Amino acid sequence: MVLLLITIILWVLYSLLLFYYRQAWKEVPDYVPARAGQTRVSIIIPARDEAANIGSLLQALKEQSYPPGLTEIIVVDDHSTDTTASVVQSFPGVKLIQLKEDSLNSYKKKAIEKGVDAAAGELIITTDADCLPGPDWLATLAAFKEEKNAVFIAAPVVFSNDHSVLQRFQSLDFLILQGITAAAVHRNSHSMCNGANMAYEKNAFRAVHGFTGIDQVASGDDMLLMHKIWKQYPGRVHYLKSKAAIVSTAPMKTWRAFFNQRIRWASKAKNYEDKRIFGVLLLVYLYNLGFGALFVAGFFDARYWLLLVANWIAKTIAELPFVSAVASFFEKRSLVRWFFFFQPLHIVYTIFSGLLGQFSSYEWKGRKVK
Repeated sequence: MVLLLITIILWVLYSLLLFYYRQAWKEVPDYVPARAGQTRVSIIIPARDEAANIGSLLQALKEQSYPPGLTEIIVVDDHSTDTTASVVQSFPGVKLIQLKEDSLNSYKKKAIEKGVDAAAGELIITTDADCLPGPDWLATLAAFKEEKNAVFIAAPVVFSNDHSVLQRFQSLDFLILQGITAAAVHRNSHSMCNGANMAYEKNAFRAVHGFTGIDQVASGDDMLLMHKIWKQYPGRVHYLKSKAAIVSTAPMKTWRAFFNQRIRWASKAKNYEDKRIFGVLLLVYLYNLGFGALFVAGFFDARYWLLLVANWIAKTIAELPFVSAVASFFEKRSLVRWFFFFQPLHIVYTIFSGLLGQFSSYEWKGRKVK
């Protein structure tokens, strides 16, 4: 009875949280620029061994509708061992910076710092070397920054996917994170964003002293920086909900790479200064951990397995309206049919990545990171 009561209480709290996110997502207006932007922008792209991808990104940036005279592209090569630098140099007008520092724990933050130091633009826009934006990406970001007087913009990211279980699962799981990001930023409930698509004023980066204080953290070049800026500029941090602003990126190709990515994301949780997010993370983790407890308890009393299945169905019912709404915006509605069947995968990775992210090291870009 105790485990049953705990399960019900956690489900009710979790359902209320999902309802909150769904209502907040619905409140976020679809943005349409009222006029053309005139802000000078600098796109900073940290890259390590991205020869296979960065050419496509640079070509997409060259094809942007935003005026080339207001656009600066900076690639910071993070000790690549392939031909990344050669590919970048084949694109005229793209500035290439070679990262010289070594023995760091956060190479990406150092790469971004170098890019900001060299940037001439008023608005810094960051993305990853394996991303692809649409032709109106820069124009939409610049117009939004001017209309909202925003100092920090969190913008949408979507995973491309083929027909494999791994890629479908990642794409669907990432949609949930994107929906929560939009809802949280719009309601100003906690800081969330993704470094593959975000922008901030160069002056704001300087005003909060960049990554000082968080530079020892391997990840967190996005959310930890966002919170620093939010504290100094409350009311000027926004989420940009626009299909023209979506950036597409490739999911991980192997389960090992996927778990390393999620452990990396989870590892920054212990460094969050944004205390508002701790209650959410704790509730989500405890609710998912409850499935593990029910599974183990089932070996002593099979009725717990029936409760586990009932909770599986209840979890799906609580999440489905929110997931469907977000999937519709990203034009990924076909993935929703897999949602019920992917629940066990989501529960398992949440439990283990959340735990390992706090106590374990992981491998990323060929480096062992603590």
